[in-house]
Amino acid sequence: MVKARKWILEKQFIGDPVLDNFRLVEEDLPELKDGEILIEALFLTVDPYMRVFPNKVGHPPVGEQVARVAESKHGDYPVGKLVLAMVGWRDKTVITPDAENPYNFPPFSPTKAIFDLPDLGNVSPSLFLGILGMPGMTAYFGFLKKCQPKQNDTVLVSAAAGAVGSAVGQIAKIKGCTVIGSASSQEKCDWLKKLGFDHVFNYKETSVEAALQQYAPEGVDCYFDNVGGEYLLTVLSVIRRYGRICACGQISGYNGTKTSDALKLNDFLGIIMLKELVVSGIMVYSFTDSFDQARKDMSQWIQEGKLQYEETIREDFLKMPDTFIEIFNGTAVGKLLVKV
Repeated sequence: MVKARKWILEKQFIGDPVLDNFRLVEEDLPELKDGEILIEALFLTVDPYMRVFPNKVGHPPVGEQVARVAESKHGDYPVGKLVLAMVGWRDKTVITPDAENPYNFPPFSPTKAIFDLPDLGNVSPSLFLGILGMPGMTAYFGFLKKCQPKQNDTVLVSAAAGAVGSAVGQIAKIKGCTVIGSASSQEKCDWLKKLGFDHVFNYKETSVEAALQQYAPEGVDCYFDNVGGEYLLTVLSVIRRYGRICACGQISGYNGTKTSDALKLNDFLGIIMLKELVVSGIMVYSFTDSFDQARKDMSQWIQEGKLQYEETIREDFLKMPDTFIEIFNGTAVGKLLVKV
């Protein structure tokens, strides 16, 4: 009998997530049946969307992992094979490779639970949770498909030192744009400059309005929004006519306990109308069929030195709740992961 551990949601979030929201549980896994595999987590991701996903009390929170097949009764999944698994906060799982995603919430998440890792050479499997995984795919399709960049566009990226934002800014540079990024510390701003961002600012020290007056006095063409709230309202006042906005995240409001009136709907729609803006959301799993090509493009850019990445890795499955809470403290650079 195999012993497994899982973190379950003990009680729903109210405001900022805290350790009391989670409880560690041990369970005995069943013996494998024909067609089943036992997978062991190598890396688990934590992402802001987990805070607003409809997680159920008494069940593991939503989450993806890179896992290794430890036992197998399936001919296509030998021991040692690596997979991407949407199975929540678990360190071991018995599953069939064609199982439906237990967190299926279209179009927010994929329909399948298990995906084979593509062969992209000598890269760390952790990258398939970051620059070559959901965050990287979000950056690729969110920027290229939703923002429709043109050479010499001025592009603004909020939360630019995160896994998505840092990739968006670099892809924008590859496409010949001028890129402005904001982050929450000087360390992060220094890193963004190393990535090739043209202008960066610490929004805790310089207001968005002041920074845009300095770096984009004639306005911005594209805004990749990871923040929402007051930040978005400020950008709307300076975005150019025919500008494009990709609505990717609203982390500024994820832990809120009441609806903000900062951005009144009529004001928002009025500006869209007057400036003839294109505002698009991004649900990355709508592009699943194109992931392979995107990964090839991004792998090529990595090899050419045009696309860099950073991982902040915390050790030990027991650190899952602490690492998840860390997202909202803004201390990590790049992709935040837990290594089992």
